[in-house]
Amino acid sequence: MSFNPDSDLSGTIARLFVYPIKSCAGIEVQEALLTDTGLDLDRAWMVVDADGMFLTQRALPRMALIRPQLKSDEMVLRAPGMLALHVAVDAVEAPATVTVWRDTVPAWDMGAVAAQWFTDFLGQPCRLVRFDPEHRRLSSLEWTNGLEVPNQFADGFPILVASEASMEELNGRLAAAGHTAVGIERFRPNVVLAGIDAHDEDRVDLVRVDGGADGEIHLQPVKPCARCPIPDIDPATATSSPEVGDTLRTYRQDKRVDGAITFGMNAIVRQGAGQVLRVGQRVAADLRFE
Repeated sequence: MSFNPDSDLSGTIARLFVYPIKSCAGIEVQEALLTDTGLDLDRAWMVVDADGMFLTQRALPRMALIRPQLKSDEMVLRAPGMLALHVAVDAVEAPATVTVWRDTVPAWDMGAVAAQWFTDFLGQPCRLVRFDPEHRRLSSLEWTNGLEVPNQFADGFPILVASEASMEELNGRLAAAGHTAVGIERFRPNVVLAGIDAHDEDRVDLVRVDGGADGEIHLQPVKPCARCPIPDIDPATATSSPEVGDTLRTYRQDKRVDGAITFGMNAIVRQGAGQVLRVGQRVAADLRFE
């Protein structure tokens, strides 16, 4: 089945990012296996405190400095002043119960060595846990139109879609105010689109991706991504300054989420789980009018 690019919008996948550990640095990849819960190994791990509550850059900006690297059978973690930590991709140590936002879910503890590494670097008791794939943590049924859509430790949905043009729009406004340009890494997208206008990702219905001989991949944007202070954190230094959030507040209030500041769209996988997303793939979408 050939890909039909005839739509209101057409472009390409410009960049792909996987974030193996929630709120730690991402990995830019050229291709990624797509699963029902998003990109393979995206938010598969999470850092929790001594009570099993999830930890993020909101309270611990230094998490931005923890950089994972995925190899065939292990994840290697590096952070300033720390020896590398090697975490087996397919091994866990003990069952655990953890909380992410309002959801308390079963998980797997990654053991004492990993716990000590994170505790030393973040300066408080921490443990590293792996999502239990036997558990189904569902995205908000209100936003998925009643579809049961699983995700792992992501905030709420499997995929975050943004565009290069949206980033250019923000950087133009930052420059006009005398600020330095920032990278899209601050917004932690999974899929970055090229060839569409700024924030067209907000207005499209189904994003169709050219999967070649395997057929089309369908990503459905369902909810604007409301923004917390994380985009104010420089991922290279873990220092925070308010200009990104302040600038977004001047033009990105979204009535669909009660006036919250938004950037990018949360999306679900409607078709194509088991296929591979690649940089350079063609995408097409029709505008949604409400």
